[in-house]
Amino acid sequence: MTSRTRAHEKTFFGHPRGLATLFGTEMWERFSWYGLRAILATFMAASPAVGGLGLSQGTAQAIVGVYGALIYLVALPGGWVADRILGARRAVLWGGFVIMCGHISMAVPARSGVFVALGLLLIIAGTGLLKPNISAMVGKLYPEDADARRDAGFSIFYLGINLGAFIAPIVVGQLAEGNRWHLGFGAAAVGMALGLVQYVLGRSHLRGVGDEPGHRLTPGERRHFGVVSIAAVVVVAAALALWAASGTLTLDAFALAVTVVILIVPVAYFGYILLGSHNLTPEERAGMRAYIWLFVAAAIFWMIYDLAPTVLLFFAQDHTDLSLFGIQITAATTQSFNPLFIMIFVPVFAALWVKLGNRVTAPQKFAFALLMVGLSFVIMAAASRLAGSGKVSVWWLVLVYLVQVFGELALSPVGLSVTSKLAPQAFKGQMLGIWFIATSVGDAVGGQTGRLREYMSDPAYFLVLAAIALVAGVLLFLFTPRLRTLMREHDHVPAGTSQT
Repeated sequence: MTSRTRAHEKTFFGHPRGLATLFGTEMWERFSWYGLRAILATFMAASPAVGGLGLSQGTAQAIVGVYGALIYLVALPGGWVADRILGARRAVLWGGFVIMCGHISMAVPARSGVFVALGLLLIIAGTGLLKPNISAMVGKLYPEDADARRDAGFSIFYLGINLGAFIAPIVVGQLAEGNRWHLGFGAAAVGMALGLVQYVLGRSHLRGVGDEPGHRLTPGERRHFGVVSIAAVVVVAAALALWAASGTLTLDAFALAVTVVILIVPVAYFGYILLGSHNLTPEERAGMRAYIWLFVAAAIFWMIYDLAPTVLLFFAQDHTDLSLFGIQITAATTQSFNPLFIMIFVPVFAALWVKLGNRVTAPQKFAFALLMVGLSFVIMAAASRLAGSGKVSVWWLVLVYLVQVFGELALSPVGLSVTSKLAPQAFKGQMLGIWFIATSVGDAVGGQTGRLREYMSDPAYFLVLAAIALVAGVLLFLFTPRLRTLMREHDHVPAGTSQT
């Protein structure tokens, strides 16, 4: 393409037209994801008499936690499939289609958990294909040397994410009000369908980006992959069948087993890196030891932060006067507070980090994030105590989400950057996926914390989780000098946007 042709090419806010295609696709995909998330736990805990599944709130919390954890975990194999077999463009297309089928399954008005289980499995699989690869395609729209324009393009892209996340709980929550659960799930399916339509119609603007796999498997490798995949499915299915036959398979036990497996993944991975030779330099080993601290800190942060669609949602439903500026809202609508605050404060925090420069290190930002999320649950403990004598104002939840967003904007933008910086050369690509496993670990463990509520009051539950985050934050502040030495952190880590 000549420079004259490029000058007359239609753009999207000065960026490649393909960004509009990916922006819209991701916005609608996030609409479907956050729409489902806004009503999933309350649907599971609702009585079968009103169309729910009749689970306890603790069991619903565990299932939603595992569901969120698997969403992040499957990003690793999803990226691999795109890079080796489908190519990013087809992976996003098929991923969106599978997600839509999952939401349709959720929308089937049958009084059975089978369609719900199938729907969640399809959404997990589809998101694994779509989520990592659509972000990769955004980066490939720009020349290698266009770092500034690429960063600006990602900022616009993430605006689409948060727009979808903001609108979805309001729309889906309103549609599902009055126990019309499957109407809400159907809206999520429609959202994903609109994203697919835009993606297909805007294909030409992508200019071939993601059409071919980066490292296509040979025919022999494809056959081997197929055999291994089928064998893995058979083994897992057989194990679940035997477990069910034993009479000990329950939803709580299943969620606990998946949580244990998810916890094993990073332990095994970090052990593999540090205990093997892999020609790592002493500096790379030191960086990995520092990174493990940050990984654990991030997992603790997400353990609390991602209780929004369960614990905070139940609190909104059961203990909150849902009147905002005199307007009655749904419990699901409280899930919109988070993306709203993200859109407002991203520019503020980005400017703040630039102004502070390298005077604030990555460990200090992580520590600040832990203190903020801990403080948010101190506030929740106070609100929960007041709720013992009647419903409390929704402004308590507004304050909780505001404080949590301050924490997210200190931790989330730095995560991928510090991961890339500390990753050994031999594990550069793989380590970027490991960062998302911190979220997976946090979500899974957070789901299991619901078991604590069987033995303590709600205020005590919130204070216990707050104490974990606050102690971890203080320890991280105290160990910052040591971690900075291990990390050789002298350069400023650029600010970015939320990973949502």
